Amino acid sequence: MKSALVPKLLTLFVTFWLATAAAAAERTVLLYGDSLLAGYGLATADGFEAQLQAALDAAGLDVRLVNASVSGDTTADGRERLDWTLGEPPDAVILGLGANDMLRALPPAAAEANLDAMLATIRAADLPVLLLGMLADRGLGADYVQAFDGLYPRLAARHDALLYPFYLQAIGLAPEFYQADRQHPNAEGVRRIVADLLPLVKTLLAQVD
Repeated sequence: MKSALVPKLLTLFVTFWLATAAAAAERTVLLYGDSLLAGYGLATADGFEAQLQAALDAAGLDVRLVNASVSGDTTADGRERLDWTLGEPPDAVILGLGANDMLRALPPAAAEANLDAMLATIRAADLPVLLLGMLADRGLGADYVQAFDGLYPRLAARHDALLYPFYLQAIGLAPEFYQADRQHPNAEGVRRIVADLLPLVKTLLAQVD
């Protein structure tokens, strides 16, 4: 079971980090997601944050990532702690939640309502946002798949957010790019995801400017 203390400590750390970066006049991008962004099962250097940061540095972009992602979080969890996390606003947000809702077969309508509320909060703070989409396991049935798959494009259009349609689209179902659990990308899988996602992250940063 996830301790309720973890999100609170993470929020305090993120608030401090964002305030420090703001004092240095450095653009900050908040990563707000679940285990896929938190780097579950990977060495720190192989996780999404570190690999995306390295790609941004290599591109000569003056930006720092702040990771407020929590493994196991659902959209309801993310909605509950978002106001705390945005206490010291970043310059932009990459939002990647919903996979755990799907894996637990939670109602797509609830996931959509939670993401809708989060996007509204982010946009009300005048922050550009990149939404990372997810697709449902086809074994959940046609009705569930249709409802879940469609919620990300609808939300992106509603909130004028950038959309990466499917977080795992760069690696598909190829087992060589996954850890043993067949759910989380391995280091090479993350590398491919970051390379595919980088142009949209650059577009996100351009919206900050």
